Amino acid sequence: GGRGAAGSPAASARFVRCLYAVGFLDLFGVSLVVPLMNLHIKSLGASHTVAGIIGSLYGVMQLFSSTFVGCWSDIVGRRYSLLACILLSALGYFLLGNSTTVFLFAISRVPVGVFKHTLSISKALLSDLVLERDRPLVMGRFNAASSVGFILGPVVGGYLAEFEGGFYQTSFICASIFLLNGGLVWMLPWSEENINNRDHYLDKGTHSFPSKSNHDLKSAASRAVTNSSFFQSPWIQVAAVLKKIKGIACSNLWDVLLVRFLMSVAILLYYSNFTLALEERFEVKPLFAGYLMSYSSALGVLAGCLLGPITILYRHNTYRLLLHSSTFTCVLILLYASAPSIWMVILSSTFLAFSTTIGRTCIIDLELTVGGNEASGTLLGVGQSVTSVGRIIAPLLSGIAQEFSPCGPPSLAVGLAVVAIVIMNANKQKYRSHGSVKLKNQ
Repeated sequence: GGRGAAGSPAASARFVRCLYAVGFLDLFGVSLVVPLMNLHIKSLGASHTVAGIIGSLYGVMQLFSSTFVGCWSDIVGRRYSLLACILLSALGYFLLGNSTTVFLFAISRVPVGVFKHTLSISKALLSDLVLERDRPLVMGRFNAASSVGFILGPVVGGYLAEFEGGFYQTSFICASIFLLNGGLVWMLPWSEENINNRDHYLDKGTHSFPSKSNHDLKSAASRAVTNSSFFQSPWIQVAAVLKKIKGIACSNLWDVLLVRFLMSVAILLYYSNFTLALEERFEVKPLFAGYLMSYSSALGVLAGCLLGPITILYRHNTYRLLLHSSTFTCVLILLYASAPSIWMVILSSTFLAFSTTIGRTCIIDLELTVGGNEASGTLLGVGQSVTSVGRIIAPLLSGIAQEFSPCGPPSLAVGLAVVAIVIMNANKQKYRSHGSVKLKNQ
């Protein structure tokens, strides 16, 4: 059949830009509320222990649900799974806006803890529809758009919190933003004709992304477009999910996931006592530490935008880029741990924003390249679960390390990063073979 307006390059560009907007609105809405949650639960009369338990339960729910939700998106299609996650997250934030007791606060965290995987599904959708060599560029810009929302959200949320009942108003605004996101996802050009007839993707009207082959596109369309699997028996869906998870568990991804885990814990250890360590080591006030973290976040957005030229410089070899960025991250954390002055901390934070952003995008790309695209939602869900384990373990390791020195957590982070680099070097032959496949697809 001929191509209609829906299959035009302009429509393709709109699809990509809309997904960038989804990422921006998602993190903007979340960051409105998250910085205020500890203050709110304590105002309800909760002790520090109860607040910590509720926070940990949220992390545990994310740990176990991310793999299942990601795999579910492979089974029923991206459209229905993404809409379901957005709307159920909106419900959770709406309940948060009505949380006048600690019990209601805990209940409101359940739907968010189980279904707040909208960014992972959006990344899986992007992965379905672009070539492997273009994936780091697309993912980097998606992360950059999301990070802008994370930078702006706390500022707006902090301003709204100054008013009476500000937390409740902010929660309702967050829920409304998620509903807006749901409408945006619903209006995306989801028709199969639009995807199967796509000759190339355009990003911001200037960068062209060649499409996959017809076979790959049909496979991608079966995952990305609405399909009848959503209406199958829940038991059939659960069986299909468990089968996919078993396939991932028996794959050769263990080393990639271990590298992701080690680098995630290393970076979390770096940030775990950042404010406290600066105060103890250099007598710097928490406000300055906050400005420094915002500065790093802004640089992370810039790094996401620069991923395109960097991947071209590396000839789309994700392994080499990941190895170099991880090594650079390790050196910068070591520099921070041994910094004699605050200026050395600022210098290390500046370059660390670039290396961690690049590394985070590259590990996802390598995960999808080694694992294949047939279950990209499952792969991203498993990776998110690995990161969730790191979020649970890192505070414990940080607390133990801080007993010895304020520089304990970053020093431990350096050790973990070194182990990750050794693992990457030990498996370089496998990574290089995947890198050569990417080069052949150029």
